[in-house]
Amino acid sequence: MLMTLIQKEIMHHILSVRFVALLLMCVLLIPLTLSINYRHYRQNQVDYQEAVKRSSAEAKEDPPNAQDPDKEVSKLYLNPTPLSVFANGLEEALPTYLGMTRNGVRRGSTTLAEAPLSYALGHLDFLFVVSTVFSLLALLFTFDAVAGEREAGTLRITLANALPRDLFLWSKLIGGYIVFVIPFLVSFLFGLLVLVWQGFPLGESDIFPRVLSLTGAAMLYIAVFFSIGTMISTYLDDSKTALIVAFTVWVFAVLIAPRAGFVTAKLIAPTRTVQSVYMEKTAVRNNLNAEKDEKITKKIMEATGGRLEIRPDGEDNLQELREPIETEYRLKFENQANKIDRAYQREKARQESMGETLSRITPTSSLTFLVMNLTQTGKLKRDTYFQTGESYYAQLNTNYFTHISDDPFAQIVQLATRMNPSQSSEEKIDPPPNLVVTPLGDTLRHSAVDILLLCFFAVVLTIGAFLKFFRTDI
Repeated sequence: MLMTLIQKEIMHHILSVRFVALLLMCVLLIPLTLSINYRHYRQNQVDYQEAVKRSSAEAKEDPPNAQDPDKEVSKLYLNPTPLSVFANGLEEALPTYLGMTRNGVRRGSTTLAEAPLSYALGHLDFLFVVSTVFSLLALLFTFDAVAGEREAGTLRITLANALPRDLFLWSKLIGGYIVFVIPFLVSFLFGLLVLVWQGFPLGESDIFPRVLSLTGAAMLYIAVFFSIGTMISTYLDDSKTALIVAFTVWVFAVLIAPRAGFVTAKLIAPTRTVQSVYMEKTAVRNNLNAEKDEKITKKIMEATGGRLEIRPDGEDNLQELREPIETEYRLKFENQANKIDRAYQREKARQESMGETLSRITPTSSLTFLVMNLTQTGKLKRDTYFQTGESYYAQLNTNYFTHISDDPFAQIVQLATRMNPSQSSEEKIDPPPNLVVTPLGDTLRHSAVDILLLCFFAVVLTIGAFLKFFRTDI
């Protein structure tokens, strides 16, 4: 009996106008957006390679020197990820490189600095199509599942034949879901074939499982909105009211709530800007440098009796006098800079955690966070990028920056060393490391909350629809 009802529901949807709209959306949007975004990724990859080559050539022509505390002696560039064709995420919001200076890590400009006016309208990618377009279509498929039957008078006739109510509702859910998912999967498969034809590395061991995970996440998200639509339909008596309520719920769940969560978090837990933190550390270094230079000059003058003589062993004597003072003030700066960084990181982490928590009241946020992590364009990629930059800075600070001094006597020695080709400072600078890709298993563990929330929404809303339908007086 269930199969007969499912077949009836499938035919009902196939012969409707909403199915034609679904086909058009699937055929036009999915392959087209994947193809366009892959071209955009290839251009970003070319820009990245050119930037790395240009930086390497500039370093050879003019070896970097950290005498200027704001001078970038090395750059860690962000390599675009191929999976950004599915979800752009934070890819364009992240700085293109992290510059290493004695004052700390300086973030390069983002691609948004040259963003066209079209960026204000949003980015069209697979994540947007699923989270926005298909969620609305899922509600259009289900808003009159029960309300329409009740309004037409067919629900009373159908249930009068001793048909169990659970079979009736399951047929509505399963039949509509099958009609919805098959065009989606076929068009998605066609889009993947288009990508492979253009050169997308789908067969790589780290990409294919992630694409499968993306497919599963999208199907689970669609199931959530099928449950929402069915629940609305069971609570309301006429289809027009159900349509209005479904559209209102969609606007709140997809367009308003995910953004309102982060807006509320900014009001409750405001933070400083990155530039203000950088300027604060620069001010600390400048103040400490002034104290250090005064102390070193006084120490040297006392040791030489006010007469500075250049002798063969003079450089060693000056270094012995400077080294304890430089070590003292270097540790002072590191301690104060670390305090500033820790305070800023706590502020930022608190605000972001609060925004994530508040926005997760809707399944759209959970899908967005999950998909961005799977495509390596979300929070995990951002944190890995910045942590790698901090580790690289700590390495340079130990191996290179600590040997740079700002007092006038050290500058004379460093200038002489820089003019000697056999002691080029380029050899002292360690090359930037490669970014480590988070394995799929770790990604799923970090996204376990979002996966469980999507499952929770689907199960709870479905149970709510069944409970209401069982108690309804037909």
